[in-house]
Amino acid sequence: MLEDATAEMQQLAGEIKQCTRCRLHETRTQSVPGEGPADARLLFVGEGPGYHEDKQGRPFVGAAGRFLEELLASIGMSRADVFITNVVKSRPPQNRDPLPDEIAACRPWLNRQLEIIKPAVVVTLGRFSMERFIPGVTITRVHGQERRVGDLLVFPMFHPAAALHQPKYRSLIEQDMLKIPGILAGLQPVEPADPPKALPQQPSLF
Repeated sequence: MLEDATAEMQQLAGEIKQCTRCRLHETRTQSVPGEGPADARLLFVGEGPGYHEDKQGRPFVGAAGRFLEELLASIGMSRADVFITNVVKSRPPQNRDPLPDEIAACRPWLNRQLEIIKPAVVVTLGRFSMERFIPGVTITRVHGQERRVGDLLVFPMFHPAAALHQPKYRSLIEQDMLKIPGILAGLQPVEPADPPKALPQQPSLF
């Protein structure tokens, strides 16, 4: 039930906020578990919290977050409709790339979020997020192409921040986002058709 899943997510967020599994807890202001409904059909996974996220305790609240909100609006959605998190829940110092052992330490947290939410589609944002689900490939080759990974349907995209640093990525990100409604529509359970009504019996002429 949704109430149970919501309670589980709240408990999990509390555990993540107390986490000391890797060195990142030594330099963070606070951890950023993620936010969104516990029954979200879309789950977005970024790289890690930045400066603003570390201060506010919320994911994607800086410039990249504003672009993500624009992207969601382009498909008729908002932050309230999706769950947003990262592969690491604490900010790497100076926004450096997360290290392999840091990603590994956070892996159980993301696994648990996926188990509770059971999203229809996991949208990875950036190469570190993509690598978590689809290792050994380059994002330039697989972005915008959904892939079945175990029980998950994964849809890799460039990170919204890429569009801020290199405008050529903006249109690619926008185009990929526009594919998501069609993917979700294809996953909608098909309602059984009403059985045809029996035709009234015609009186026999013979």
